[in-house]
Amino acid sequence: MTGRVQDKIALVTGGASGIGRAIVQALVGEGARVLIADINADAGRALADQLNEERGAAASFIQHDASSEAGWNEVAVAVRERYGRLDVLVNNAGILLKGSIEETSLDDWHKLLRVNSDSAFLGCRVGVALMKDSGGGSIINVSSIAALAGKDDYAGYCASKGAVAALNRAVAAHCRKQKYRIRCNSIHPDGVLTPMTVASYPPGIDPARFTIDSDPMNRMCLPEDVAAAALYLASDESRAINGIELRVDSGQFVMSI
Repeated sequence: MTGRVQDKIALVTGGASGIGRAIVQALVGEGARVLIADINADAGRALADQLNEERGAAASFIQHDASSEAGWNEVAVAVRERYGRLDVLVNNAGILLKGSIEETSLDDWHKLLRVNSDSAFLGCRVGVALMKDSGGGSIINVSSIAALAGKDDYAGYCASKGAVAALNRAVAAHCRKQKYRIRCNSIHPDGVLTPMTVASYPPGIDPARFTIDSDPMNRMCLPEDVAAAALYLASDESRAINGIELRVDSGQFVMSI
């Protein structure tokens, strides 16, 4: 199947690396035009240049702090000026900080909420404003299994991603009630092989073996696995899907119940 999101206009935050990068590549590969938003200007521009060389005018880049209200206002202006509308928003930007309830400082707590939760709130607010008058669209919030299952040594991260999941439900309900034709769904990955995940493991631990040893699929989830879920939610194939929490974790959550 090709052209699953043909000519759709998409915005992906945290789109220069990890899961975000894979989502950008998947969307472009199926015909979307993507605005890559990331705080890392060098990586973001390099990805946009690569995609444009491979596929023509497929991507553009804007440097963006997803936790900044002023930054989101700039993104909204850029979307209107460059594309005239927005069909798909992927709120993917986020950070991972380790710490139990006894270890987490208030500064780290606030940082996690600002980058993970505030960014999704600001993104959804801008996304709804851009989509509601142009035929609707799909908002995809990248949360985490940590929003659904307790992780004792990630108290702040669990709370920040739990806020994203709750926000997702509220936005889906609001848009449905207002008849905006905007769908809002969340993705909940776990055990994904990304630089951020690898950095969270103790020194000397092989991150691949850490997950693979307990997984009958004999591999970690890959960014491309999460991107496949995002592509489905961005496409018209999922037109009846709204307000869900889609787990991409090779069944780790159900084994923890």
